Amino acid sequence: MTGRSVAIAIVASLAAYAAPLAAADLTVGAGGAYRTITSAVAAARDGDRIIINAGTWREATIVITAPNVTVEGRGWPVLDGQGARGVLIVAADDVTVRGLVVTNTGVSTLDDRAGIRVRDARRCLIEHNRVRDNLFGIYLQRSADCVVRDNDISAHGLSQTTSGNGIHLWYSPGARVENNHISGQRDGIYFEFSTGGVTTGNVSEHSQRYGLHFMFSDSCHYERNVFRENTSGVAVMYSHGVVISHNRFEHSWGAAAYGLLLKEILGGEIRGNTFTGNSTGLFIEGSSHLAIADNDFLQNGWAAKVLASAEDDHFTGNRFAGNAFDVSTNSRTANSTFDGNWWDAYRGYDLNRDGVGDVPFHPVRLFALIVEEHPASLVLLRSPMVGILDAAERVFPVLTPDALVDHHPLMRPPR
Repeated sequence: MTGRSVAIAIVASLAAYAAPLAAADLTVGAGGAYRTITSAVAAARDGDRIIINAGTWREATIVITAPNVTVEGRGWPVLDGQGARGVLIVAADDVTVRGLVVTNTGVSTLDDRAGIRVRDARRCLIEHNRVRDNLFGIYLQRSADCVVRDNDISAHGLSQTTSGNGIHLWYSPGARVENNHISGQRDGIYFEFSTGGVTTGNVSEHSQRYGLHFMFSDSCHYERNVFRENTSGVAVMYSHGVVISHNRFEHSWGAAAYGLLLKEILGGEIRGNTFTGNSTGLFIEGSSHLAIADNDFLQNGWAAKVLASAEDDHFTGNRFAGNAFDVSTNSRTANSTFDGNWWDAYRGYDLNRDGVGDVPFHPVRLFALIVEEHPASLVLLRSPMVGILDAAERVFPVLTPDALVDHHPLMRPPR
């Protein structure tokens, strides 16, 4: 062999050695090379796919540490925590988990057990899983730019103290939570210190506390979700730049239940939502510079409670129909405005036929102020005396807040 041939052979050998290994399929179960998920995970390398065949798998908590790995179930394999531990932990970037039934973490007061936990990772995809009867369903912990979508999450906890959240984000910015169904958890979806997220297309219902609960999570968007029959509704707290649009807040009924509670929110939009059948549709406390536009408030006890601490919030283009009380407040002074809304209780006229009433509308009923001070008086809601009081106040408004007046009420409901 010539010197040139030797050199070529050496270069070829080095190139072959340096070339990355092709991604492999590691199959667990019937017909596969691996008898346990743990052994397949230990063998997995960057880019591999772990295929788990149907069956029930009871193993110690599975931890994925290789990046760019896909864990995929075939025939809905069941990963069972046996009531004693978290089931699956993702601790690497660019991991995908799909097609699994993850169940039975058991309840613990010492650690936040989760069916699927993503820990200190980026760009993970958790999709199309069935997450059943876990303390926490899917838990993102210090993980950025992950996607959680098309999962079915349910639990049957007996109390808030023995239940966790369906989808829980903690210090996890840039997440997308899409098209999941969550039922029976403490909070359906929970954000804390998780900025820039998008939550869209989810159904969160029958939660023991909130269908959606987030705090200290700025610049998030919540769009086209359904929050239904949650014990306390939805709570949005201590954040700024929030957009809540085209959601449905339905049938949260009780003394401390709200379709949507806003507390200490600075700047944002509440637009195009529907509030139906709630004790209180929208509750605003200590929140300012909000655009509340084009929403439907239908068949609620109180459509909107706007406390005196809410400043510079603007209601426009909203539709109020069938509510016991359209607007209530705890003070005669108010710093929020109503302009260009439609009220089914409005009895004004439109002489110039421009679609806007010629006389202003006072949406705060006198009886609403009485109920704020004396809740027990609510039993008189349908009495003739209450009707007389409200009629007198409409003719000669003395006690209702001067600031909470719609000077341009619409004659027809907006589209």
